[in-house]
Amino acid sequence: MPTKYIVVLGSLMSGLGKGVVTSSILKILDFYNIKALPIKFDGYLNYDCGTMNPYRHGEVFVLDDKSEVDMDFGLYERFLNKNLTGILSITGGKLFGSVIRKERVGKYLGEDVQIIPHLTNEAITFIERVANEEKPDVVVIEVGGTVGDIENSYFIEAVRQFSLRNDTVFINLTYSPRMEAVGEQKTKPAQLGFRLLLQAGIRPSFVICRSNDELPGNVKEKLALFANLEKERVIDDSDDATIYNMPLHFMEQGLDRLLIKDLGLSDARLDKRRLGAWKEMVRRIVHPSAKVKIAVVGKYTGLRDSYASVKEALVHAAASLDTGMEIRWIESTELEKGDLSKLQDVDGILVPGGFGNRGIEGMINAIQYARENGKPYLGLCLGMQLMVVEYARNVALLKDANSSEFSKRSRHKVIDLIYWQRGVKQKGGTMRLGAWECRLSGKDTIAYRAYGKPIISERHRHRYEFNNKYRSLLFKKGLVISGTTKDNKLVEFVEWGSGFGIGTQAHPELKSRLEAPAPLFVSFVKAASRAGIRNYSGNKRPD
Repeated sequence: MPTKYIVVLGSLMSGLGKGVVTSSILKILDFYNIKALPIKFDGYLNYDCGTMNPYRHGEVFVLDDKSEVDMDFGLYERFLNKNLTGILSITGGKLFGSVIRKERVGKYLGEDVQIIPHLTNEAITFIERVANEEKPDVVVIEVGGTVGDIENSYFIEAVRQFSLRNDTVFINLTYSPRMEAVGEQKTKPAQLGFRLLLQAGIRPSFVICRSNDELPGNVKEKLALFANLEKERVIDDSDDATIYNMPLHFMEQGLDRLLIKDLGLSDARLDKRRLGAWKEMVRRIVHPSAKVKIAVVGKYTGLRDSYASVKEALVHAAASLDTGMEIRWIESTELEKGDLSKLQDVDGILVPGGFGNRGIEGMINAIQYARENGKPYLGLCLGMQLMVVEYARNVALLKDANSSEFSKRSRHKVIDLIYWQRGVKQKGGTMRLGAWECRLSGKDTIAYRAYGKPIISERHRHRYEFNNKYRSLLFKKGLVISGTTKDNKLVEFVEWGSGFGIGTQAHPELKSRLEAPAPLFVSFVKAASRAGIRNYSGNKRPD
Protein backbone atom coordinates (compact mmCIF):
# COMPACT_ATOMS: atom_id res chain seq x y z
CA MET A 1 0.00 0.00 0.00
CA PRO A 2 1.46 3.39 -0.93
CA THR A 3 2.23 5.78 1.91
CA LYS A 4 -0.48 8.32 2.81
CA TYR A 5 0.29 11.85 3.99
CA ILE A 6 -1.08 14.39 6.46
CA VAL A 7 0.16 17.98 6.36
CA VAL A 8 -0.32 20.23 9.41
CA LEU A 9 -0.16 23.97 8.67
CA GLY A 10 -0.54 26.85 11.10
CA SER A 11 -2.10 30.21 10.39
CA LEU A 12 -2.22 33.61 12.12
CA MET A 13 0.71 33.24 14.51
CA SER A 14 3.35 30.90 15.85
CA GLY A 15 3.17 29.28 19.26
CA LEU A 16 -0.28 27.73 18.77
CA GLY A 17 1.05 24.23 19.38
CA LYS A 18 1.47 22.59 15.97
CA GLY A 19 3.95 20.21 17.59
CA VAL A 20 1.37 19.03 20.12
CA VAL A 21 -1.31 18.70 17.42
CA THR A 22 1.04 16.76 15.14
CA SER A 23 2.11 14.51 18.01
CA SER A 24 -1.51 13.91 18.99
CA ILE A 25 -2.35 12.86 15.43
CA LEU A 26 0.65 10.53 15.42
CA LYS A 27 -0.56 9.00 18.70
CA ILE A 28 -4.10 8.53 17.41
CA LEU A 29 -2.74 6.62 14.43
CA ASP A 30 -0.50 4.66 16.79
CA PHE A 31 -3.56 3.63 18.84
CA TYR A 32 -4.84 2.01 15.63
CA ASN A 33 -1.49 0.24 15.03
CA ILE A 34 -0.90 2.36 11.94
CA LYS A 35 2.83 2.90 11.35
CA ALA A 36 3.15 6.67 11.31
CA LEU A 37 6.24 8.87 11.18
CA PRO A 38 6.64 12.64 11.38
CA ILE A 39 8.53 15.02 9.14
CA LYS A 40 9.25 18.51 10.43
CA PHE A 41 10.06 21.39 8.11
CA ASP A 42 11.74 24.47 9.58
CA GLY A 43 12.28 27.47 7.36
CA TYR A 44 15.43 28.85 8.97
CA LEU A 45 18.61 28.73 6.89
CA ASN A 46 20.66 27.10 9.64
CA TYR A 47 21.56 23.54 8.69
CA ASP A 48 20.05 22.52 12.03
CA CYS A 49 19.21 24.25 15.31
CA GLY A 50 22.41 23.21 17.11
CA THR A 51 23.91 26.71 17.20
CA MET A 52 20.72 28.53 18.21
CA ASN A 53 20.14 30.28 21.53
CA PRO A 54 17.52 28.47 23.67
CA TYR A 55 15.86 31.83 24.35
CA ARG A 56 15.11 32.19 20.64
CA HIS A 57 14.24 28.67 19.68
CA GLY A 58 13.66 26.61 22.80
CA GLU A 59 15.74 23.56 23.62
CA VAL A 60 17.90 21.78 21.09
CA PHE A 61 16.69 18.18 20.95
CA VAL A 62 19.26 15.47 20.21
CA LEU A 63 18.53 12.10 18.64
CA ASP A 64 20.42 8.83 19.01
CA ASP A 65 22.08 9.36 15.62
CA LYS A 66 23.66 12.67 16.77
CA SER A 67 21.17 14.87 14.92
CA GLU A 68 20.44 18.21 16.60
CA VAL A 69 16.82 18.89 15.74
CA ASP A 70 13.85 21.06 16.60
CA MET A 71 12.27 20.60 20.02
CA ASP A 72 9.10 19.27 18.40
CA PHE A 73 10.98 16.01 17.84
CA GLY A 74 10.90 15.63 21.61
CA LEU A 75 7.12 15.78 21.45
CA TYR A 76 7.00 13.24 18.63
CA GLU A 77 9.18 10.76 20.50
CA ARG A 78 7.36 11.27 23.79
CA PHE A 79 3.96 10.58 22.20
CA LEU A 80 5.05 7.76 19.89
CA ASN A 81 7.43 6.13 22.41
CA LYS A 82 9.79 5.60 19.50
CA ASN A 83 13.35 6.68 18.61
CA LEU A 84 13.43 8.86 15.49
CA THR A 85 16.25 9.77 13.10
CA GLY A 86 17.59 12.95 11.53
CA ILE A 87 16.25 12.00 8.10
CA LEU A 88 12.89 13.26 9.34
CA SER A 89 14.16 16.81 9.91
CA ILE A 90 14.09 19.15 6.89
CA THR A 91 15.39 22.70 7.18
CA GLY A 92 15.69 25.54 4.73
CA GLY A 93 19.44 25.28 5.19
CA LYS A 94 19.47 21.62 4.15
CA LEU A 95 17.30 22.31 1.07
CA PHE A 96 19.23 25.36 -0.15
CA GLY A 97 22.54 23.65 0.60
CA SER A 98 21.57 20.58 -1.39
CA VAL A 99 20.46 22.65 -4.40
CA ILE A 100 23.67 24.72 -4.37
CA ARG A 101 25.86 21.61 -4.12
CA LYS A 102 24.05 20.08 -7.10
CA GLU A 103 24.44 23.29 -9.12
CA ARG A 104 28.19 23.41 -8.37
CA VAL A 105 28.77 19.88 -9.69
CA GLY A 106 26.73 20.49 -12.82
CA LYS A 107 23.41 18.79 -12.06
CA TYR A 108 21.52 21.73 -13.59
CA LEU A 109 23.77 22.54 -16.54
CA GLY A 110 22.07 24.96 -18.94
CA GLU A 111 19.35 25.86 -16.42
CA ASP A 112 18.80 28.98 -14.34
CA VAL A 113 18.26 27.57 -10.85
CA GLN A 114 15.05 28.87 -9.25
CA ILE A 115 12.81 28.42 -6.21
CA ILE A 116 10.28 26.70 -8.48
CA PRO A 117 10.94 24.05 -9.64
CA HIS A 118 14.40 23.31 -8.23
CA LEU A 119 13.91 24.09 -4.54
CA THR A 120 10.36 22.72 -4.41
CA ASN A 121 11.51 19.55 -6.18
CA GLU A 122 14.28 19.18 -3.60
CA ALA A 123 11.69 19.36 -0.80
CA ILE A 124 9.57 16.72 -2.53
CA THR A 125 12.65 14.51 -2.91
CA PHE A 126 13.28 14.75 0.85
CA ILE A 127 9.70 13.62 1.58
CA GLU A 128 9.86 10.76 -0.91
CA ARG A 129 13.16 9.60 0.58
CA VAL A 130 11.48 9.10 3.97
CA ALA A 131 8.65 7.10 2.39
CA ASN A 132 11.04 4.93 0.38
CA GLU A 133 13.51 4.24 3.20
CA GLU A 134 11.19 3.97 6.21
CA LYS A 135 8.07 2.62 4.45
CA PRO A 136 5.50 4.02 6.91
CA ASP A 137 1.76 3.73 6.38
CA VAL A 138 1.35 7.45 7.03
CA VAL A 139 3.73 10.41 7.12
CA VAL A 140 2.58 13.41 9.15
CA ILE A 141 4.33 16.58 7.93
CA GLU A 142 4.47 19.57 10.27
CA VAL A 143 5.22 22.81 8.45
CA GLY A 144 6.97 25.22 10.80
CA GLY A 145 5.97 28.87 10.91
CA THR A 146 2.64 30.24 9.69
CA VAL A 147 0.92 30.44 6.33
CA GLY A 148 1.99 33.71 4.72
CA ASP A 149 5.59 33.58 5.98
CA ILE A 150 8.24 34.01 3.30
CA GLU A 151 10.35 31.39 5.08
CA ASN A 152 7.95 28.51 4.47
CA SER A 153 6.17 29.66 1.29
CA TYR A 154 8.28 27.48 -1.03
CA PHE A 155 7.69 24.44 1.17
CA ILE A 156 3.93 25.03 1.20
CA GLU A 157 4.09 25.21 -2.60
CA ALA A 158 6.07 21.96 -2.57
CA VAL A 159 3.46 20.08 -0.51
CA ARG A 160 0.71 21.50 -2.75
CA GLN A 161 2.48 20.04 -5.77
CA PHE A 162 3.18 16.83 -3.86
CA SER A 163 -0.53 16.42 -3.00
CA LEU A 164 -1.48 16.36 -6.70
CA ARG A 165 0.00 12.87 -7.04
CA ASN A 166 -0.15 11.51 -3.48
CA ASP A 167 -3.03 10.86 -1.05
CA THR A 168 -2.74 13.90 1.21
CA VAL A 169 -4.94 15.32 3.97
CA PHE A 170 -4.39 18.96 4.95
CA ILE A 171 -5.07 20.15 8.49
CA ASN A 172 -5.10 23.83 9.43
CA LEU A 173 -4.35 24.86 13.02
CA THR A 174 -5.84 28.28 13.67
CA TYR A 175 -6.87 30.48 16.57
CA SER A 176 -10.09 31.98 17.89
CA PRO A 177 -9.35 34.71 20.45
CA ARG A 178 -11.82 35.49 23.20
CA MET A 179 -12.50 39.22 23.50
CA GLU A 180 -13.22 39.79 27.17
CA ALA A 181 -14.73 43.23 26.49
CA VAL A 182 -17.53 41.66 24.44
CA GLY A 183 -17.50 38.22 26.05
CA GLU A 184 -17.28 36.11 22.90
CA GLN A 185 -14.82 34.28 20.69
CA LYS A 186 -14.04 35.95 17.38
CA THR A 187 -13.55 34.07 14.11
CA LYS A 188 -12.40 36.87 11.80
CA PRO A 189 -8.63 36.16 12.25
CA ALA A 190 -9.22 32.50 11.39
CA GLN A 191 -11.23 33.51 8.32
CA LEU A 192 -8.28 35.56 7.06
CA GLY A 193 -6.04 32.53 7.60
CA PHE A 194 -8.39 30.37 5.49
CA ARG A 195 -8.11 32.88 2.66
CA LEU A 196 -4.32 32.69 2.72
CA LEU A 197 -4.48 28.90 2.52
CA LEU A 198 -6.89 28.99 -0.40
CA GLN A 199 -4.68 31.53 -2.18
CA ALA A 200 -1.82 29.04 -1.78
CA GLY A 201 -3.96 26.41 -3.52
CA ILE A 202 -4.69 24.36 -0.39
CA ARG A 203 -8.13 23.44 0.94
CA PRO A 204 -7.93 21.92 4.42
CA SER A 205 -9.89 18.78 5.26
CA PHE A 206 -9.90 19.71 8.95
CA VAL A 207 -9.62 22.87 10.99
CA ILE A 208 -8.26 22.54 14.52
CA CYS A 209 -8.90 25.68 16.50
CA ARG A 210 -6.85 26.80 19.50
CA SER A 211 -8.73 28.77 22.11
CA ASN A 212 -8.73 29.45 25.82
CA ASP A 213 -12.25 28.07 26.23
CA GLU A 214 -14.08 25.25 24.48
CA LEU A 215 -15.51 26.29 21.11
CA PRO A 216 -19.27 27.00 21.24
CA GLY A 217 -21.42 25.40 18.55
CA ASN A 218 -22.09 28.67 16.77
CA VAL A 219 -18.34 29.39 16.49
CA LYS A 220 -17.74 25.94 15.02
CA GLU A 221 -20.53 26.56 12.50
CA LYS A 222 -19.05 29.88 11.41
CA LEU A 223 -15.54 28.42 11.07
CA ALA A 224 -16.92 25.49 9.07
CA LEU A 225 -18.81 27.85 6.77
CA PHE A 226 -15.78 29.92 5.86
CA ALA A 227 -13.51 26.87 5.54
CA ASN A 228 -15.99 25.03 3.27
CA LEU A 229 -16.23 22.14 5.73
CA GLU A 230 -18.84 20.18 7.63
CA LYS A 231 -19.17 21.29 11.25
CA GLU A 232 -17.79 17.97 12.55
CA ARG A 233 -14.49 18.71 10.78
CA VAL A 234 -13.87 21.73 12.99
CA ILE A 235 -12.04 20.35 16.03
CA ASP A 236 -11.78 22.08 19.39
CA ASP A 237 -8.24 22.52 20.77
CA SER A 238 -8.97 24.48 23.93
CA ASP A 239 -6.64 24.73 26.94
CA ASP A 240 -6.26 21.43 28.81
CA ALA A 241 -4.70 20.27 32.05
CA THR A 242 -2.05 18.27 30.19
CA ILE A 243 -0.88 17.95 26.59
CA TYR A 244 -1.17 14.17 26.90
CA ASN A 245 -4.95 14.44 26.98
CA MET A 246 -5.03 16.01 23.52
CA PRO A 247 -5.25 12.73 21.51
CA LEU A 248 -8.15 11.66 23.75
CA HIS A 249 -9.86 15.04 23.37
CA PHE A 250 -9.56 14.83 19.57
CA MET A 251 -10.92 11.28 19.55
CA GLU A 252 -13.91 12.33 21.64
CA GLN A 253 -14.77 14.69 18.78
CA GLY A 254 -14.46 11.94 16.16
CA LEU A 255 -11.21 13.07 14.56
CA ASP A 256 -9.85 9.51 14.51
CA ARG A 257 -12.89 8.17 12.67
CA LEU A 258 -12.89 10.90 10.03
CA LEU A 259 -9.13 10.88 9.55
CA ILE A 260 -8.93 7.12 9.04
CA LYS A 261 -11.79 7.36 6.54
CA ASP A 262 -10.05 10.12 4.57
CA LEU A 263 -6.81 8.13 4.50
CA GLY A 264 -8.58 5.03 3.22
CA LEU A 265 -7.45 2.95 6.22
CA SER A 266 -10.87 1.70 7.33
CA ASP A 267 -9.47 -1.78 8.10
CA ALA A 268 -7.43 -0.36 11.00
CA ARG A 269 -8.66 -1.41 14.44
CA LEU A 270 -8.35 0.48 17.71
CA ASP A 271 -6.09 -1.13 20.31
CA LYS A 272 -8.29 -0.60 23.37
CA ARG A 273 -5.68 -1.97 25.78
CA ARG A 274 -3.09 0.61 24.77
CA LEU A 275 -5.69 3.35 24.74
CA GLY A 276 -6.73 2.38 28.26
CA ALA A 277 -3.14 2.44 29.51
CA TRP A 278 -2.68 5.94 28.06
CA LYS A 279 -5.89 7.12 29.73
CA GLU A 280 -4.64 5.83 33.08
CA MET A 281 -1.38 7.77 32.76
CA VAL A 282 -3.32 10.93 31.89
CA ARG A 283 -5.50 10.33 34.95
CA ARG A 284 -2.40 10.14 37.14
CA ILE A 285 -1.18 13.49 35.81
CA VAL A 286 -4.51 15.27 36.25
CA HIS A 287 -5.67 13.58 39.47
CA PRO A 288 -2.61 12.27 41.35
CA SER A 289 -2.80 10.70 44.78
CA ALA A 290 0.10 12.81 46.15
CA LYS A 291 2.35 15.71 45.18
CA VAL A 292 6.07 16.42 45.05
CA LYS A 293 7.77 19.81 44.60
CA ILE A 294 10.99 20.05 42.58
CA ALA A 295 13.17 23.15 42.15
CA VAL A 296 14.73 23.45 38.69
CA VAL A 297 17.66 25.86 39.02
CA GLY A 298 18.68 26.97 35.55
CA LYS A 299 19.87 29.88 33.47
CA TYR A 300 17.15 29.88 30.81
CA THR A 301 14.06 29.71 33.02
CA GLY A 302 12.68 32.86 31.39
CA LEU A 303 11.66 30.63 28.47
CA ARG A 304 10.33 27.31 29.78
CA ASP A 305 10.69 25.72 26.33
CA SER A 306 14.44 25.81 26.98
CA TYR A 307 13.89 22.96 29.46
CA ALA A 308 10.93 21.25 27.78
CA SER A 309 12.38 17.75 28.03
CA VAL A 310 13.37 18.20 31.67
CA LYS A 311 9.85 19.32 32.54
CA GLU A 312 8.24 16.42 30.69
CA ALA A 313 10.66 13.87 32.15
CA LEU A 314 9.67 15.03 35.65
CA VAL A 315 5.99 14.71 34.71
CA HIS A 316 6.55 11.21 33.31
CA ALA A 317 8.42 10.05 36.40
CA ALA A 318 5.79 11.48 38.73
CA ALA A 319 2.95 9.88 36.76
CA SER A 320 4.66 6.49 36.94
CA LEU A 321 4.60 6.89 40.75
CA ASP A 322 1.02 8.26 40.79
CA THR A 323 2.41 11.52 42.11
CA GLY A 324 1.64 15.09 41.09
CA MET A 325 4.55 17.22 39.90
CA GLU A 326 4.94 20.83 41.00
CA ILE A 327 7.97 22.55 39.45
CA ARG A 328 9.47 25.68 40.94
CA TRP A 329 11.52 27.42 38.25
CA ILE A 330 14.43 29.36 39.76
CA GLU A 331 16.74 31.59 37.73
CA SER A 332 20.22 30.68 38.94
CA THR A 333 21.43 34.29 38.98
CA GLU A 334 18.95 34.92 41.83
CA LEU A 335 20.94 32.54 44.07
CA GLU A 336 24.37 34.07 43.54
CA LYS A 337 24.11 36.44 46.52
CA GLY A 338 23.54 33.58 48.95
CA ASP A 339 19.79 33.89 49.65
CA LEU A 340 18.65 30.28 49.21
CA SER A 341 15.26 30.61 50.93
CA LYS A 342 13.49 29.55 47.74
CA LEU A 343 14.99 26.07 48.18
CA GLN A 344 13.81 25.48 51.73
CA ASP A 345 10.36 24.04 51.05
CA VAL A 346 11.14 21.95 47.96
CA ASP A 347 11.55 18.18 48.06
CA GLY A 348 14.33 17.94 45.50
CA ILE A 349 16.69 20.12 43.47
CA LEU A 350 17.61 19.65 39.80
CA VAL A 351 20.26 21.58 37.85
CA PRO A 352 19.94 21.07 34.07
CA GLY A 353 22.34 21.64 31.19
CA GLY A 354 23.52 24.91 29.70
CA PHE A 355 26.43 26.87 28.29
CA GLY A 356 28.35 29.97 29.40
CA ASN A 357 29.25 31.35 32.82
CA ARG A 358 26.15 33.43 33.60
CA GLY A 359 24.46 32.13 36.77
CA ILE A 360 27.04 29.41 37.40
CA GLU A 361 27.81 30.40 41.00
CA GLY A 362 24.09 30.40 41.80
CA MET A 363 23.85 26.81 40.60
CA ILE A 364 26.86 25.85 42.71
CA ASN A 365 25.22 27.45 45.74
CA ALA A 366 22.08 25.40 45.12
CA ILE A 367 24.12 22.19 44.82
CA GLN A 368 25.97 22.90 48.06
CA TYR A 369 22.65 23.58 49.78
CA ALA A 370 21.26 20.25 48.56
CA ARG A 371 24.32 18.30 49.71
CA GLU A 372 24.55 19.92 53.13
CA ASN A 373 20.81 19.77 53.85
CA GLY A 374 20.08 16.27 52.57
CA LYS A 375 17.87 17.39 49.66
CA PRO A 376 17.72 14.84 46.84
CA TYR A 377 19.74 16.24 43.95
CA LEU A 378 19.92 15.44 40.23
CA GLY A 379 22.48 17.12 37.97
CA LEU A 380 22.25 16.89 34.18
CA CYS A 381 25.32 17.59 32.02
CA LEU A 382 26.30 21.06 33.33
CA GLY A 383 24.51 20.09 36.55
CA MET A 384 26.87 17.13 36.90
CA GLN A 385 29.94 19.23 36.08
CA LEU A 386 29.04 21.82 38.71
CA MET A 387 28.37 19.03 41.21
CA VAL A 388 32.02 18.04 40.73
CA VAL A 389 33.18 21.67 41.05
CA GLU A 390 31.19 22.16 44.30
CA TYR A 391 32.53 18.93 45.79
CA ALA A 392 36.10 19.79 44.83
CA ARG A 393 35.83 23.23 46.42
CA ASN A 394 33.96 22.42 49.61
CA VAL A 395 34.89 18.81 50.41
CA ALA A 396 38.28 18.29 48.74
CA LEU A 397 39.16 21.92 49.65
CA LEU A 398 40.45 22.81 46.19
CA LYS A 399 39.21 26.35 46.73
CA ASP A 400 39.60 27.71 43.19
CA ALA A 401 38.29 24.54 41.50
CA ASN A 402 36.32 25.31 38.36
CA SER A 403 35.60 24.33 34.79
CA SER A 404 37.95 25.63 32.12
CA GLU A 405 34.82 26.79 30.30
CA PHE A 406 34.38 29.45 33.00
CA SER A 407 37.90 30.11 34.27
CA LYS A 408 41.13 29.69 32.33
CA ARG A 409 43.17 30.83 35.35
CA SER A 410 41.94 28.23 37.84
CA ARG A 411 44.72 25.97 39.15
CA HIS A 412 42.26 23.11 39.53
CA LYS A 413 40.30 22.63 36.32
CA VAL A 414 38.30 19.64 37.54
CA ILE A 415 36.15 20.00 34.41
CA ASP A 416 38.03 20.50 31.16
CA LEU A 417 37.57 20.42 27.40
CA ILE A 418 37.49 16.91 25.97
CA TYR A 419 40.93 16.18 24.53
CA TRP A 420 39.59 15.56 21.01
CA GLN A 421 37.61 18.82 21.13
CA ARG A 422 40.66 21.04 21.52
CA GLY A 423 41.36 21.38 17.79
CA VAL A 424 37.71 21.82 16.76
CA LYS A 425 36.94 25.18 15.14
CA GLN A 426 33.57 24.50 13.50
CA LYS A 427 30.64 24.92 15.90
CA GLY A 428 27.78 23.02 14.27
CA GLY A 429 27.46 19.30 14.98
CA THR A 430 30.91 18.96 16.59
CA MET A 431 30.13 18.28 20.27
CA ARG A 432 29.92 14.84 21.86
CA LEU A 433 26.47 14.10 20.54
CA GLY A 434 23.89 11.34 20.40
CA ALA A 435 23.71 7.95 22.07
CA TRP A 436 26.74 6.71 24.04
CA GLU A 437 26.95 3.50 26.00
CA CYS A 438 27.91 3.64 29.64
CA ARG A 439 29.15 0.98 32.06
CA LEU A 440 27.71 1.31 35.58
CA SER A 441 29.80 0.12 38.52
CA GLY A 442 28.62 -1.24 41.84
CA LYS A 443 25.12 -2.58 42.37
CA ASP A 444 24.78 -0.48 45.51
CA THR A 445 25.06 2.84 43.63
CA ILE A 446 22.14 5.15 42.86
CA ALA A 447 22.81 4.78 39.14
CA TYR A 448 22.76 0.97 39.13
CA ARG A 449 19.65 0.81 41.31
CA ALA A 450 17.91 3.22 38.94
CA TYR A 451 18.71 1.32 35.72
CA GLY A 452 19.00 -2.22 37.08
CA LYS A 453 21.65 -3.30 34.55
CA PRO A 454 25.38 -2.76 33.99
CA ILE A 455 25.33 -1.32 30.43
CA ILE A 456 23.02 1.54 29.49
CA SER A 457 22.76 4.09 26.68
CA GLU A 458 21.88 7.78 27.01
CA ARG A 459 22.12 10.81 24.75
CA HIS A 460 24.76 13.53 25.06
CA ARG A 461 25.39 17.12 23.98
CA HIS A 462 28.50 18.78 25.42
CA ARG A 463 32.19 19.63 24.98
CA TYR A 464 33.50 19.56 28.56
CA GLU A 465 34.13 16.52 30.76
CA PHE A 466 35.30 15.42 34.20
CA ASN A 467 39.07 15.95 34.21
CA ASN A 468 40.58 12.48 34.73
CA LYS A 469 43.56 13.99 36.55
CA TYR A 470 41.26 14.47 39.55
CA ARG A 471 39.58 11.07 39.57
CA SER A 472 41.78 9.55 42.25
CA LEU A 473 41.81 12.60 44.54
CA LEU A 474 38.05 13.17 44.47
CA PHE A 475 37.39 9.46 44.88
CA LYS A 476 39.55 9.44 48.02
CA LYS A 477 37.51 12.37 49.32
CA GLY A 478 34.31 10.35 48.97
CA LEU A 479 32.97 11.23 45.51
CA VAL A 480 31.63 8.07 43.92
CA ILE A 481 32.27 7.53 40.22
CA SER A 482 29.40 5.20 39.40
CA GLY A 483 29.53 5.14 35.60
CA THR A 484 32.02 5.62 32.77
CA THR A 485 32.16 5.09 29.03
CA LYS A 486 32.76 1.44 28.20
CA ASP A 487 36.46 2.12 27.62
CA ASN A 488 36.66 3.87 31.04
CA LYS A 489 38.11 7.03 29.46
CA LEU A 490 35.24 9.40 30.30
CA VAL A 491 33.24 9.79 33.52
CA GLU A 492 29.48 9.55 33.00
CA PHE A 493 28.02 9.41 36.56
CA VAL A 494 29.12 10.80 39.91
CA GLU A 495 27.42 10.50 43.30
CA TRP A 496 27.77 11.75 46.84
CA GLY A 497 28.81 9.13 49.34
CA SER A 498 25.60 9.54 51.37
CA GLY A 499 22.05 10.65 50.69
CA PHE A 500 20.59 10.98 47.20
CA GLY A 501 22.91 13.08 45.07
CA ILE A 502 23.73 12.06 41.52
CA GLY A 503 24.97 13.79 38.39
CA THR A 504 25.21 12.46 34.87
CA GLN A 505 27.10 13.86 31.91
CA ALA A 506 24.24 12.61 29.73
CA HIS A 507 20.79 14.03 29.07
CA PRO A 508 18.45 11.19 30.14
CA GLU A 509 15.49 13.57 29.82
CA LEU A 510 15.80 13.28 26.03
CA LYS A 511 14.72 9.64 26.08
CA SER A 512 11.92 9.93 28.62
CA ARG A 513 8.38 9.10 27.47
CA LEU A 514 5.04 8.91 29.23
CA GLU A 515 4.92 5.16 28.54
CA ALA A 516 8.64 4.68 29.39
CA PRO A 517 9.85 7.29 31.89
CA ALA A 518 13.59 7.91 32.29
CA PRO A 519 14.84 5.54 35.06
CA LEU A 520 17.09 8.17 36.66
CA PHE A 521 14.20 10.64 36.88
CA VAL A 522 11.96 8.00 38.44
CA SER A 523 14.62 7.27 41.06
CA PHE A 524 15.06 11.01 41.76
CA VAL A 525 11.33 11.75 42.05
CA LYS A 526 10.89 8.71 44.30
CA ALA A 527 13.63 9.99 46.62
CA ALA A 528 12.12 13.48 46.59
CA SER A 529 8.70 12.04 47.40
CA ARG A 530 10.13 10.26 50.42
CA ALA A 531 11.83 13.48 51.51
CA GLY A 532 8.51 15.30 51.20
CA ILE A 533 6.75 12.75 53.34
CA ARG A 534 9.45 13.09 56.02
CA ASN A 535 9.22 16.86 55.95
CA TYR A 536 5.45 17.04 56.31
CA SER A 537 3.00 15.44 58.70
CA GLY A 538 0.92 12.65 57.29
CA ASN A 539 1.45 10.83 54.01
CA LYS A 540 0.47 13.66 51.71
CA ARG A 541 1.81 17.14 51.22
CA PRO A 542 -0.69 19.89 51.95
CA ASP A 543 -1.90 21.81 48.89
